[in-house]
Formats: sequence, C-alpha cells, structure tokens
Amino acid sequence: MAFLFSFIVLWLSPAAPQVEETRVLVAYYSETGHTESLAKAVVEGMASVGGVQVVLRKVGEVSEEEILEADGILVGTPVHWGSLNARVKDFLDQVGRALEGDSHGEGRTGGAFCTGGAVSSGKELARLAILTAFLNMRFIAVGGLTADGFGSLGAQATTGPEDPGISAGELDEARRSGERFARITREFKKGQSP
Repeated sequence: MAFLFSFIVLWLSPAAPQVEETRVLVAYYSETGHTESLAKAVVEGMASVGGVQVVLRKVGEVSEEEILEADGILVGTPVHWGSLNARVKDFLDQVGRALEGDSHGEGRTGGAFCTGGAVSSGKELARLAILTAFLNMRFIAVGGLTADGFGSLGAQATTGPEDPGISAGELDEARRSGERFARITREFKKGQSP
C-alpha cells in the first residue's frame, strides 16, 4: 500500500521544470599563442560551473549554428593598433548577421578578453569595442573579475618584451572571469526560462 501511495504522490506532484544546459561559445583570434592561452584559461574557469557546455573555437572556425545555439559568447583578441584585431571585427559582424531579426542578441550574454604588448597598448579600447558591439546587438554585457575582487572589462594580459608571456596571475584572472561569465550566463538563462 505504501508503494502505491508513493507512486500516486510522485505522479500527482508537478515535475520540476527542465532547464536545458547552458551553452557558451568562446571565440578568439591568436597570432603568437598568447590570446589562445588566455582563452584556454577562461574555459578552465567555465568548466567549474555545472550545467554549462563550452565550445572553444578560433573566430574563423565558428559556424552560424554555433552562434545561434550560444546562450553566451565570449570573444578574445590581441590588441592591434590600439583596438581589436580585424578578424575579430569580422567575427562580430558574422554574429550580427546570424542574429539579425527582431530579437538580435536579446537573452544572451557577451563578454571580452584580450592580450596586448604593453600596459597601455589599447587593451581597454579593444575590450570596449567588443562589448559595444554586443550591447548594440542587445546582449547583456558581462565583465571580468580582477585578483583584488574588482570588476573589469574582461580578462587581459600584457605580453610584450617588458612583461613577456602570460603570468600565473593573469591566467588566474582569466579563470575567475571565465567562471563568472559561465555562472552569470547560466543564471540569466534560468531566469529567462518559463
């Protein structure tokens, strides 16, 4: 009799709404491998967030389907002449074309990360250019997190001769920023679910 009662209670109880896994696309361009290293650290941080599927691609390899399926898109660029790389700009144009229509990027998150040769080489401008494109496409912009716990425009690393390569601290910042982006994207998607 207890089994029958348990079955009836379970059968009559409303099922918890099923939320699809959150999908995040991390797209980047890298010439020296520095931006790629930062992208991999971002993905490591995202891997710590349950319920999130991450796709890591070079900007020239992203399909339209991957853009359409993404709940969040995080874009990485090296700094070129104080701004983002031209191939990354082309990718943002591709995102805009893929999402053309009434809603554009509404309901999605967007973010940025970058590498640059010097402390004031334009890293802020490169990240702002990416975030501005996402805001114009109606994405919700998500920034990064510094080692001190302050918000940032997104992970960044200085890689020039005075500070060669990517430091352990910069990789850690990328991991924290990746975790934050994945977590906020997942929570934002949950809030959008019926």
